[in-house]
Amino acid sequence: MKKILVIGAGGQIGSELVPYTRKIYGAQNVVAADLDETKCKALAESGPFEKLDATDSKQFHEIVKKYKIDTIYNLVALLSATGEKNPTLAWKINMGALENSLEIAREEKCAVFTPSSIGAFGPNTPADNTPQDTIMHPTTIYGVCKVAGELLSNYYFTRFGVDTRSVRFPGIISNVTLPGGGTTDYAVEIYYEAVKNQRYTCNLEKGTFLDMMYMPDALKACVDLMEANPDNLVHRNSFNVTAMSFDPEIIANEIKKHIPQFTMDYKIDPVKQQIANSWPNSLDDSCARKEWGWKPTYDLASMTVDMLEKIREKKNKGLI
Repeated sequence: MKKILVIGAGGQIGSELVPYTRKIYGAQNVVAADLDETKCKALAESGPFEKLDATDSKQFHEIVKKYKIDTIYNLVALLSATGEKNPTLAWKINMGALENSLEIAREEKCAVFTPSSIGAFGPNTPADNTPQDTIMHPTTIYGVCKVAGELLSNYYFTRFGVDTRSVRFPGIISNVTLPGGGTTDYAVEIYYEAVKNQRYTCNLEKGTFLDMMYMPDALKACVDLMEANPDNLVHRNSFNVTAMSFDPEIIANEIKKHIPQFTMDYKIDPVKQQIANSWPNSLDDSCARKEWGWKPTYDLASMTVDMLEKIREKKNKGLI
C-alpha cells in the first residue's frame, strides 16, 4: 500500500483509520473521503480530503485517478439497527459503494478492503465458536448486504483478479467516535454513562453474549490483513476476527472494579435484541491467526482501564 483512499472516513472506523494509516504511510498518501464534510474537519486539516458520495461512480473514479490510488478502504455503510428503519436505502448505500469500489478497483488495478461483520451470520448459524466457513442466513438487511458483499468481493477476485480482502468485525468499542446505530452500541455507551452518571440503562438482555473488539486492534487488523502475503491467504472474504465475548453483566462488573458505585438496569430495545439473538455468542478466528498472524492486544480488563481513562480525560476537558 502506497496511496490509500478511505471512503466513509467520517464513520466510527474511518475517523480513526485515517490518522492511523497516515502515521504509517504519510499524511499525503492517505486520502479521506466522506459525504459529510462536517464530520471530517480534523481529517481535512491533517491531509487530503474529498467530499464524495460513494454511490456516484464517476466522481469516485475521478478521485482514484487524481491521487493514483492503489488501495481502497470501503467503510461506507448504514449499520444494523439503522438499516432496519430503511432497508431500501441501506441496500442502495451499502451495495452501491461496494459495487463502485470493486469496479473502479478492477479498472485501476487497486486492492479493496471492505469490512464484513458478525451481522453476516443468522439464527441458524452455530452460535458458539462459530466456524470460519458455516451457514450464513442473516435476518437483517445489514447482514444480507454483508453476505452479498463477501460473495461479490470473492467474485471480483476469482473472475478479475482484484485483490479483495475483508474481516468480519465484531462489535467495535472506541473512545474517540461515538457509535452510529449498531446493535453493539451499548458496549460503548456504558463506559460514557459510567464516567458521567455512574449508572446505565442497557437495551440488551442479561445473558446476551456478543463478540467485541477494542478499536486499536480493529485498526491493526485493517492494515495487517492488507499487508499480508497473498500466498498465505486461503480465505479472503471474509475472516472471522475477535478479541473478547461478554454479556452486559460481565462488562458492568468489570466497570464496577474501577467505579464501585456504578449501577445498571435494563430497558430492552426489541429490535436490537432480536438482531443480537440472531448473531453468534463467540467466533472461531483460527483461520485469521494462521493465515495472516491475527492476534489481538486488548482483552476486556485492559480495554476497560483504557476506555475509562480516556473518557475521564474528555470529561475533565469539558468535551462530554
